[in-house]
Amino acid sequence: MWVVVGAALVFTFTNGFHDTANAVATSVSTRALTPRTAVAIAAVMNLLGAFASTAVARTVGSGLITTPIVTQRLMLAALIGAISWNLLTWFMGLPSSSSYALVGGLVGAGMAAGGTRVVIWHGLWDTVLLPGIVSPLSGFGMAAIVMLALLWGLRRVRPAPLNRAFRRLQIVSGSFVAFAHGANDAQKTMGVIALSLYAGGEYSHFEIPWQVQLSSAVVMAAGTYAGGWRIMRTVGHRIFNLQPPQGFAAETAASAVLLWAAHRGFPISTTHVITGSVTGGGAITRLSAVRWAVAYNILLAWVLTLPAAAATAALCYLVI
Repeated sequence: MWVVVGAALVFTFTNGFHDTANAVATSVSTRALTPRTAVAIAAVMNLLGAFASTAVARTVGSGLITTPIVTQRLMLAALIGAISWNLLTWFMGLPSSSSYALVGGLVGAGMAAGGTRVVIWHGLWDTVLLPGIVSPLSGFGMAAIVMLALLWGLRRVRPAPLNRAFRRLQIVSGSFVAFAHGANDAQKTMGVIALSLYAGGEYSHFEIPWQVQLSSAVVMAAGTYAGGWRIMRTVGHRIFNLQPPQGFAAETAASAVLLWAAHRGFPISTTHVITGSVTGGGAITRLSAVRWAVAYNILLAWVLTLPAAAATAALCYLVI
């Protein structure tokens, strides 16, 4: 059990440095903040966001696979599958989804242990797959609307003072993205740890103890501060050459979508949402400036994440 808890915290750390780019790339690329300052702010806001609620943790812990089938071997295999995919995509600089990697790991290990009947398919569709499709599209649309409003409302303002103002505003909007990231992503590990403690007989029913919340929050913040510079370059520069107004629009839209999902208990991907928001803010400014080939590669990584993590976790379960 404690090996599984340790592996879950390792996953949380990789999630932190893997998804740091989502929270700070836009602020760094527009020079609103220096990289170290941005990462430090993101770490603190991730820590605070992790205590926002436990709705996502309960979805991950009890809404995807049937709890009677859960064993420590299953949990360990699921985490190894998720960690492996995180490290591979980090090395390649692809902003894939840690959330989907963990979900894929749980589903793959569960199917290896008990077949397709152990997967709560309606829960997987209602709380993961459908919100996972809608959330980046929502980020795209909201960022486009915010950017359109800014372009129209501030069309007479000179670029230099406009950029200075939005760099200051990005400190606030970027902080909200980091807070929303903590409110959503840190809870996924809380659900896994709580499920492991339940399977180990520490609790008679599934619950999220405060010690689990605290440990997940601290490790997530530490991973965030470690930084994920490879992915930061992809989100901040390679999709669209962001200016402060586009960065503000993308961060505002992303934080709104993420906080809504955390409130509803949907374990959506911060990566999906911020990438969709960056693309939306860039496309409304100048469609041809968006590097659609990069966006396609990111989309391909998203599509592969669930089956790749699931296959890795299933293989690990059989080996274990």
